[in-house]
Amino acid sequence: MHDALGPLSVTPVTHSVPMAKNHRSDRSPTDAASRPAPGTVLDRLASAPGRASRITHTEHLPPREGRHAVWPDRIRAEVVAAVQAKGIEHPWAHQARAAEHALDGDSVVVATGTASGKSLAYLVPVLSGLLDGSEAPNGRGATALYLAPTKALAADQCRSVKEISHPLGTSIRPAVYDGDTPVEEREWIRQYANYVLTNPDMLHRGILPSHPRWSSFLKALKYVVIDECHTYRGVFGSHVAQVLRRLRRLCARYGSSPVFLLASATAAEPSVAASRLTGVPVVEVADDASPRGELVFALWEPPLTELHGEKGAPVRRTATAETADLLTDLAVQGVRSVAFVRSRRGAELISVIAQERLSEVDRSLARRVAAYRGGYLPEERRALERALHSGELLGLAATTALELGIDVSGLDAVVIAGYPGTRASLWQQAGRAGRSGEGALAVLVARDDPLDTYLVHHPEALFDQPVESTVLDPDNPYVLAPHLCAAAAEIPLTDDDLPLFGPAAEDLLPQLEAAKLLRRRTKSWHWTRRERAADLTDIRGQGGRPVQVVEAGTGRLLGTVDAGAAHTTVHEGAVHLHQGRTYLVRELDLDDSVALVQEANPPYATVARDTTAISVLETDIEVPWGAGRLCYGSVEVTNQVVSFLRRKLITGEVLGETKLDLPPRTLRTRAVWWTVTEDQLDAARINPEILGGALHAAEHASIGMLPLFATCDRWDIGGVSIPLHPDTLLPTVFVYDGHPGGAGFAERAFHTARSWLTATHEAIASCECDAGCPSCIQSPKCGNGNDPLHKRGAVRLLTELLREAPPVRPSI
Repeated sequence: MHDALGPLSVTPVTHSVPMAKNHRSDRSPTDAASRPAPGTVLDRLASAPGRASRITHTEHLPPREGRHAVWPDRIRAEVVAAVQAKGIEHPWAHQARAAEHALDGDSVVVATGTASGKSLAYLVPVLSGLLDGSEAPNGRGATALYLAPTKALAADQCRSVKEISHPLGTSIRPAVYDGDTPVEEREWIRQYANYVLTNPDMLHRGILPSHPRWSSFLKALKYVVIDECHTYRGVFGSHVAQVLRRLRRLCARYGSSPVFLLASATAAEPSVAASRLTGVPVVEVADDASPRGELVFALWEPPLTELHGEKGAPVRRTATAETADLLTDLAVQGVRSVAFVRSRRGAELISVIAQERLSEVDRSLARRVAAYRGGYLPEERRALERALHSGELLGLAATTALELGIDVSGLDAVVIAGYPGTRASLWQQAGRAGRSGEGALAVLVARDDPLDTYLVHHPEALFDQPVESTVLDPDNPYVLAPHLCAAAAEIPLTDDDLPLFGPAAEDLLPQLEAAKLLRRRTKSWHWTRRERAADLTDIRGQGGRPVQVVEAGTGRLLGTVDAGAAHTTVHEGAVHLHQGRTYLVRELDLDDSVALVQEANPPYATVARDTTAISVLETDIEVPWGAGRLCYGSVEVTNQVVSFLRRKLITGEVLGETKLDLPPRTLRTRAVWWTVTEDQLDAARINPEILGGALHAAEHASIGMLPLFATCDRWDIGGVSIPLHPDTLLPTVFVYDGHPGGAGFAERAFHTARSWLTATHEAIASCECDAGCPSCIQSPKCGNGNDPLHKRGAVRLLTELLREAPPVRPSI
């Protein structure tokens, strides 16, 4: 089988929490004493009939007082005065420590909680350094580069820099340089801006290939700020790591050696991840000295409905509907809240449902809830933020556009519709409430899938575990090769450059020469083609030319779909969602990478079905698990979409199947796999009739649980289970990275295999369904239509496999 990519117990607690004096409060004049304690808010949410039993766990995090320090005496007095003018008298201890490292020339990562003042920790030394540089005799003075994962965050930070540096006059000249920057402004920015805010994509495609035009900026580059660096993981993080190595190489040629200042949500071993990302030693500052109010964190499981889905499986009420109810109730209580949703469509849907229900209570309340997501104009976003600050707006249904550091304070509650994929993101989202040192409520509403169900019944996996390590692999040859070409196009590569790009670089160069991408002349490698080398890769790791989604009647470009996802999402007959509208795909032209769609409103969704074959290319590591084996290595996956199903929107009932004629695709990647022997199958009472279903069910659940152990989404990985695999000659389950060359997820799975598969076993065994459901073994992306599956067989199989499993120490 294969796949493509407890009851409530709350005692209200009220604490007197010292107000944060480090940052001004942007709250409305509403008296803090008039707002109910978070425990009281939760009690009210749970008071409706049938609600209390939906809360499976409540965690109380006590308040914490802040610890102040003083800015290092090397910080310019004008900068300290400008900060104090914003109402910030003294820094928190971690801010002062980070600034000290920056002044000493140490690259440093600040990995502290949401609203702990990370921005100020790097901004103060940067501003001080720019002021020092402005007095240099070379005219331009020192420069700094700021990188954010999104354009919206860079623009938001630029506004903050302008506000705080206003008293410093023209010595600080910040500017945003990205794809939206008008052409007439770009030359001024290259020549005169000394604090340039951009994103890794623009650095890769725009700045580095044009480095001669940026020579004066790069020559004077003193600091590189990398904000929200925990988002640089997997393939995207691996690409950004190589972009930063190209930047360091060019800086060295121009005579500079910038200090890297990184800001991260709380993460495991932040200095290790930051060093892997930048390629330089990084000191970590992770002792959060900022104050925190009491946080009440509830885990919430929607109830089962009377509906039945695929194979008659029970269906839970959706996290979307449940979250809309909670957002409605919070608004009625006058509690300022944000509901985080994974998709833009989900954010819009929750806001619409909440508005409709609020209008039944009080028409004026309906106007006090809105959606907030990517794709809005900047002025629309700022208007929503201002309305939330002032109290005019009580609730937002938001995508992660609101998670990444954009300044929204004054919230009392956060509802999270579905586990966001990592503990780091979970705490980042929960931290958006209670930002002024006051109490806050956070509620995680479980979706109907194995990981969410497991977490709401195993709170220790969230509250007693450290946040994840950031997984990235800069040495992935599929990532490294195009960046070697880009580097050679910028300045010819020499042997002395190769250590900068990692140990795999030397072996790749002859392959690139054989492909006629590079040519060796004397002692250096040169880019040989007319086209831009930077266009060889999309650093977001999408793999190939994106497919343009075009409205057939008007020719209007609606958006794009990643090349790797096109076969399963925009095949002919597919239902395609875009900004809340529904379209049917009329034609997919793979040669021109265009999908023609027309607006429609079908009463069904579509799901692609595919076939997958996997072959082992090389086994890197193999360890015995009793008589079976656990392996990690390179594989080749051949996948072909062969048909699609039409399913009713609510129940998932299959209405029909349509054949497709699409070419097969191959993927060379990394995988973890495990085998079992005949003796193990006998011990587990697995006969040939149920073997396929038991393996398939274990594969599904293990894919669903892997994001708890590796920083990935289930859509980043795939799996194959085969009763007799030709390469192992045994029943085998594979889980592989869905990216060329791998992304580090399968490697992480190998090194945490005992814990990962133990959690998988528990997720299946503890589910209350009889034969399998979306909360345990059914998968929304199953290429076989979730057939066959055998829940009890999977439990027995994993029990036997784990009985003799040795502990495997993680290496990441």
